[in-house]
Amino acid sequence: MCGFCGFTGGTADAEKTVRGMMERIAHRGPDSEGTYCDGYVALGFRRLSFLDLEDGTQPMFNEDGSVVIVFNGEIYNYQALRAELLAAGHVFSNRSDTEVLIHLYEEYGEKMLDRLRGMFAFVIYDKRSRRLFGARDFFGIKPFYYSRVGDRLLFASEIKSFLECPFFEKEVNELALENYLTFQYSVLDETFFKGVYKLPPAHYMVFSEGRLRVERYWQPLFAPEERGLVDTTDAIDAAVLDSIEMHKISDVEVGSFLSSGVDSSYVAACFNGGKTFTVGFDYENYNEIEYARNLSATVGIENYNKMITTDEYWESLPKIQYHMDEPLADPSAVALYFVSQVASEHVKAAMSGEGADEFFGGYNIYREPLDLALVCLLPMGARKFLARLANAVPFNFRGKNFLNRAAQTVEERFIGNAKIFSKAEREAILKRPTGKYGPSDLTEPYYQQMRDWDDITKMQGIDLNFWLVGDILQKADKMSMANSLEVRVPFLDMEVFKTASKIQTDFRVNRSATKYAFRLAAGRHMPAEVAAKKKLGFPVPIRIWLREEKYYARVKEAFMSPAAREYFHTEVLIGLLDAHKAGKLDYSRKIWTVYMFLVWYGEFFKA
Repeated sequence: MCGFCGFTGGTADAEKTVRGMMERIAHRGPDSEGTYCDGYVALGFRRLSFLDLEDGTQPMFNEDGSVVIVFNGEIYNYQALRAELLAAGHVFSNRSDTEVLIHLYEEYGEKMLDRLRGMFAFVIYDKRSRRLFGARDFFGIKPFYYSRVGDRLLFASEIKSFLECPFFEKEVNELALENYLTFQYSVLDETFFKGVYKLPPAHYMVFSEGRLRVERYWQPLFAPEERGLVDTTDAIDAAVLDSIEMHKISDVEVGSFLSSGVDSSYVAACFNGGKTFTVGFDYENYNEIEYARNLSATVGIENYNKMITTDEYWESLPKIQYHMDEPLADPSAVALYFVSQVASEHVKAAMSGEGADEFFGGYNIYREPLDLALVCLLPMGARKFLARLANAVPFNFRGKNFLNRAAQTVEERFIGNAKIFSKAEREAILKRPTGKYGPSDLTEPYYQQMRDWDDITKMQGIDLNFWLVGDILQKADKMSMANSLEVRVPFLDMEVFKTASKIQTDFRVNRSATKYAFRLAAGRHMPAEVAAKKKLGFPVPIRIWLREEKYYARVKEAFMSPAAREYFHTEVLIGLLDAHKAGKLDYSRKIWTVYMFLVWYGEFFKA
C-alpha cells in the first residue's frame, strides 16, 4: 500500500512543499519515494511495495512521458487487463498494476473504472491538456481527500499532508463535529478540517482549467432473486474463494487477521497462508486469543498474538486519533492498531474480514424488522399511541424501547450501526449547534433510492453507504497504514457483491441467524460452532474502565479543559460522566465520543 499527495499551481518551492507533504505520510510507504513537479502540478508518492518490487516506483509515466500517475491500492485483475492492452498496441515498460491504469486511461478515459477489480485511489495527470483525473474505489476501501484553496487543488491520501502546505489554513469544521456526535464518525463529505472534502466511494473527479467536477460512476444495488439454499451457498463459497485467491496476488507474503468471528475465520481457513494475527484485552470475556490459537492449529497455520494491557490502550489514544485524521469514537480502532502492529513484524500485507456483514446481513440489528413484525401489524397510529403511553411512565421498564421503535418507520429509526446522541441531546451539550442536519436528513436521499426494498435490505444499504465507509474502512486503512501494513479485504470485491446482491432476504437474515447462507458456506471450511458464532466485533471494556477512578479522572480532566469549554457545556459532560461512574445508566458511548474528539483536537489544534 502507498500514499500520495500533490497540488496544482506553480510555486517557487513546490518540490520542498510536496516533500514536506510526503514526509507527513511516510508511514504509508517506507520502501521508496518519488516526486514530479512541472510548474503546474506537484506530485508526491510514498511506496510500500508488493508487485514489481524493482520497477514499480511512482510517480509513473506512459512511454512518451505525457501521462503521469500516483496510485494507492491494488488492481487484482491487472494481468488480464494488461494482456488486453498489449493486444491493443500499448507499450509497457514494467509489469506493475500501476502502469495498467495509465494505459487504461489512454484507452478508455473515465470509462476505465468500469473495468477495474480492486481497491484504489489515484490521480492521473494528463500533461498535454493540464487535466487531472482522480478516482476512489467502489466501496471506499482507500481514502482520497481534496481541497480547493483559491484556484489551487490539493489532494492526498491523508489530510495531515495538507498541513505542510504554506497556503493551507486549518480550521475546525463545527458542522462535522455536530453530526459526528450522532454517528460516532465523520459522516459529511466535508471533513473536520473546514474546506477539506472526502471524495466519496465510487466517485471520480476531473480538474481542468480551474474547474472541478465530481461524479458518481457506480452504485451498490441489491436485486434479490429466488434461488435454492444449496445453490445460494455454492455461489457464495465460489465467489469468496475466488476473491481470496485474487487477493493473494503479491510478490511478498500475505497473512490474515483472526478474531473469534466467522468472517475472519472464513478467510483464515481458506487463504492457505502461514500466519494469522490476533489481539485480546487483559479483561475476562474480552480475549479472543485462545480461540484464534485453536482455529489456527486446526487449519495448520501459526498464530501470532498480543495481549493489550489497559494502560497500553489508553496511552495509545493520541497516536490513534492522529493517524485517523478525523475523530473516530469506535473503541475497536485501538485493537486494529495493535493487531496491525503485530502483523507488520512478520508480513507486509494481511487479509481481513471487513464487508461481510454489510453484504450478507451480519449485524444483529438487522433482525429488528423481524422482532417488530407482530406489533407492526397494528396501524401506525395505534403504535404511536402505545409509545406515548409508555413514555408517560416516568421510569424505564422492559419493552419501553421496543414500543418506541415500533412507533417509527425504519427510515426514522435507523441511521446505521451507531446512534450516539440524538439531535436534541447534541444541541444540549454543544455551545454553538447549527441544527443544519438531523440524522435522517443525511440518510433520507439513500432511503429514497431504496424505497422499493424490504426493511432489512434498506438497513444493509444504509450501512453500505455510511457505517462501512465512515467507520469500518476508515479505521482499517488508517490503523494498518500507521504500521506500514497493507490490509486486503476479500469480501469487499465486486464479484462477491454481485453474488451477495442477489441473495433473497431470508437467506441473509432470518429468525435462526444473521448471515444465514454465508455461515453455511463458511461452515464447509471450519467447525460448525465457529461458523454459527454470534457476532461480537472487537469487544472493548470501556464501560468498565470509565467507572475506575484512574480513567474517570483522566476523562474528567479532558472534559474540564479549555478545548472542552470552547465547544461544549462542560457541566453537562461532567453530569454524564458522574452518572455513568455511579452506575445509574451506561453513558460510556456518549462519553467516549466526546472524549475522542478532544483527544483528536489535542493532536491537531492544541497550541
